[in-house]
Amino acid sequence: MKLVLIDNYDSFTFNLYQLFLEFEIDVRVHRHDAVSIRDIARMRPDWICISPGPKDPRHAGISTQVVKTFQETTPILGVCLGMQVINEAYGGRTSRAPHPLHGKRCRVHHRNDPMFAGIPSPFRVARYHSLQCTQVPSALVPTAWAEDGVLMALRHERLPVWGVQFHPESFLSEFGLEIIANFLGTHPSFRLDTGLLTSEEIRFPRWLGPAVRTTALPEARP
Repeated sequence: MKLVLIDNYDSFTFNLYQLFLEFEIDVRVHRHDAVSIRDIARMRPDWICISPGPKDPRHAGISTQVVKTFQETTPILGVCLGMQVINEAYGGRTSRAPHPLHGKRCRVHHRNDPMFAGIPSPFRVARYHSLQCTQVPSALVPTAWAEDGVLMALRHERLPVWGVQFHPESFLSEFGLEIIANFLGTHPSFRLDTGLLTSEEIRFPRWLGPAVRTTALPEARP
């Protein structure tokens, strides 16, 4: 199965790429100004992810058009700037957050949306943003908030479109793998390999070497 990852020129894009690779799917990365809607349609992706990025949705290239074009047919996940893109695609606005947060860990409370299935509330996430989604349109449903009141996640009321303001791919975030698994699971043909490691079992990301289970070592014999 195939996922198209729209790169908004952000260093976190390839952290997301590596996180998706944990599920052994085909991940195609394309910069937001180097791919067309027709190109993406030809790829016939099973999922689309819109990456984080600098600035605001006006500087996210093709990203907003991607949401509007594929919203009916393809599950879409927006991360950080990607969530702001989704909000604006349906008529919302982006404004300054109360405080810029870059590399800060905070607790998030959620409303048992399928994206957070199996994840406790609250849980800890990494935030890297100075903007926030405001004036969320009626077509979008808020699903998670930080303790400072900033919106941390949303979904479309009926279409397979989700956004998270935090970074599930960051080592500072809990349950990153589970969130990605829940997103991939929105496709009816996706079957999770039960042999995959969970977040708590992974000590090192795959790109640093083989994942290692954190099971106890056998006791030494006398």
